[in-house]
Amino acid sequence: MKKQHSGDGAVIIKKYANRRLYNTESSSYITLDHLAQMTREGREFRVVDAKTDEDITHNVLTQIIMEEESRGQTMLPVSFLRQLIAMYGDSMQAMVPAYLEASMESFRRNQAQFKTAVEGAFANSPFAEMAKRNMAMFEAAASAFKPAKGESAAAPAAASKDDEIAALKAELARLQDKVEKLGR
Repeated sequence: MKKQHSGDGAVIIKKYANRRLYNTESSSYITLDHLAQMTREGREFRVVDAKTDEDITHNVLTQIIMEEESRGQTMLPVSFLRQLIAMYGDSMQAMVPAYLEASMESFRRNQAQFKTAVEGAFANSPFAEMAKRNMAMFEAAASAFKPAKGESAAAPAAASKDDEIAALKAELARLQDKVEKLGR
């Protein structure tokens, strides 16, 4: 059977009246959890109503967020939700989607810089271990917004430890250079 993709390379997911989702790429029925995982992996997909061919991707993504929120994975504060609801029908409503998208993109771009800055600030202090734990919690909270880059989830832990050690050594050398320059 021929795999189906939209013109932009996105996988086509068909939603049937019985609420079942059919992945045309894998020729199999899937769940909302599968779509959530595809999103986390950075896979593009488009959900269409199987009968009318209407694009219902927005509705399905909203449904995934609702499911995640109901499982205790709350990320959206009540005050934010209230403000968002209040914007419906407001004269500024048309600007909100572009603003939220730009804000999220900026957050993703700055995440790596933030991590580096925090690690560097506490590199040789008693707060280093606390900063590492805080960064781990921050990364866990932000992982829903971080697109996957095709990396394997089963990457060897040793390689990441070696990378971390190399990064710490480079940071230490950079700080020693700064200290030497200040002493001159």
